[in-house]
This record gives sequence, C-alpha cells and structure tokens, in this order.
Amino acid sequence: MFTGIIETAATITNIVKENDNIHYTLTCPIVAELKIDQSLSHDGVCLTVVALAPDSYTVTAIKETLEKTNLKEWTVGTKVNLERAMKLGDRLDGHIVQGHVDQTGVCTSVEEAGGSWYFTFTYDAGPNNITIEKGSITVNGVSLTVVNSKANGFSVAIIPYTYEHTNFNTFKVGTTINLEFDVVGKYVARLHALRS
Repeated sequence: MFTGIIETAATITNIVKENDNIHYTLTCPIVAELKIDQSLSHDGVCLTVVALAPDSYTVTAIKETLEKTNLKEWTVGTKVNLERAMKLGDRLDGHIVQGHVDQTGVCTSVEEAGGSWYFTFTYDAGPNNITIEKGSITVNGVSLTVVNSKANGFSVAIIPYTYEHTNFNTFKVGTTINLEFDVVGKYVARLHALRS
C-alpha cells in the first residue's frame, strides 16, 4: 500500500529480457536502505526488489505488468518516480494507492500557468475506470486531484515542487503514463452499477 507521495527518483541503468519477463536494474539515493523482497512503487507499479548491489537494485516485470503499464517503453536512462510502501501509523498525505495500475493513458496537453502546470490526459473509459471532479487519481505513482473530469479524460494541476521532483518534467504530448483510479471511486462505481 502506498500514498502517492513520491520519495525520490530512480534511474534505469540496465534492462535484461528473459522469456516474457524483463529485469530492470535501477539506481537511486536510497539503495542502501532497500532490502530483498521489498515492495516499491515505480511510476505507480508495485514491483519487488529481487537483487541488490552496492549502488543499484533489480526488479522484475512479468508479462501481465508489461501489458497493462508503460514499463515496456522504459529504456536505459529513464527517470522513474519511486515510493516505498507506507508504514502503519504514518500520516496518509496523499490517498490510498495500491500500486496496481488499471491502465495507461496519454498526455494530450501541457500548459504552463504562471509557475504551475496543467497536464491533460485521455484514457479508455470503463465502468470502473472513472474520474470524479476534485477526486483523487494516481498518475505515474503521484497522488493528484482531478480537475476538468470528463468521460475519458481529465486534467491535473502541478505545483513547482512536484514538477521538479517527479518525472512530470519529462512529459510532453504523446507521453504514455500509468493510471490507478481511486479505489474509493471504483468501489462507489461498482456499488452504483449493482443498484442499477
């Protein structure tokens, strides 16, 4: 379980394909604090540390993960948003994030707005994949508030801190991003569908 508050950035240093799996090796400022079997959110995708070196760690993505996320587009040098799992008793500064990406979306607009930024995304709408105005959404692991919610799209406003400390500063029109819809919103949508 995560909060969507990004802790640091990781950079991919090596990629090895093995059958349908891909092993990603990354480096980050907190490598010395990681351990084998630890769950980490990488651009919103929960992956397990499978190997450690003094200055890097490795995670493995299976076919299911590769099909539902943007991980297949990662290359050596890609900057990834990183968050360790939340601890019981910690403040929940973002919202409840499972690290289970629902689908990818595409950036359709980037607008600078006097020191902040508006990013607009589209996605394939489904019965459980909805956004709610002023509700929560996770984009590449970042907990954000939805603005301009539509049937298959939405925008988010990004403050300078988030822009500088996440990979939002690499987004451009056409960038594929990972989306995890708010678990509470998904629950409400399912409940509404059952009552209809």
